[in-house]
Amino acid sequence: MRGLRDGYHLLPDRDEELPMGCGELAGEEQPGWEGAPAASPAVEEPCRLVLSTPSSILRDREFQELGPHLPPRLRQQPWHLLYCTDRDGFSLQNLYRHGGQPGSPALLLIRDTEAQAFGAFLATAIRCSTGFYGTGETFLFSFSPELKVFRWTGRNNFFVKGDVDLLMVGGGSGRFGLWLDGDLHRGGSQPCETFNNETLSSREVFCIQDLEVWGLA
Repeated sequence: MRGLRDGYHLLPDRDEELPMGCGELAGEEQPGWEGAPAASPAVEEPCRLVLSTPSSILRDREFQELGPHLPPRLRQQPWHLLYCTDRDGFSLQNLYRHGGQPGSPALLLIRDTEAQAFGAFLATAIRCSTGFYGTGETFLFSFSPELKVFRWTGRNNFFVKGDVDLLMVGGGSGRFGLWLDGDLHRGGSQPCETFNNETLSSREVFCIQDLEVWGLA
């Protein structure tokens, strides 16, 4: 793992005050360009993600579609199931405890009660934090039913923030690309400046059926 950690350049935590509810991100907006869902990258050789156990959310075909969008150094690494609601219960605190080693990437998968699958690739472990952290390798994705990937636009650095009772991925102007509550029962998704994403679920507020976090051993 030491070699993988050396490959990451983490941004320092950024303190951003949240408004009432899910909140508006404080501070002036950063200038930038409009992002768009990423085109499928060219793949020079077959990319097959190696999983320690089958996922209850994504099928093997969907994992293989997602694999080429991961950073090249991670495509042939074995991925292990660090946390799942079926085994570890519905608790954001439990997720933080099983979120992976510092500096190690994480793959967050969600299936809502309407059978929609979506999630996020995080360039570093999911953890409780005082501000936003992460790198521009972070992205959101959804299967609706085809894969759509939403990469960093460069407009701000609001990648990931873990509060005691709220996990946020992407933000800007009071809108979050993905958020989950402390009980992991409810979440939401809105278009946000960080990723210029579509709403990942069929509704802006959804109920979680299953959730998994995958990481490297």
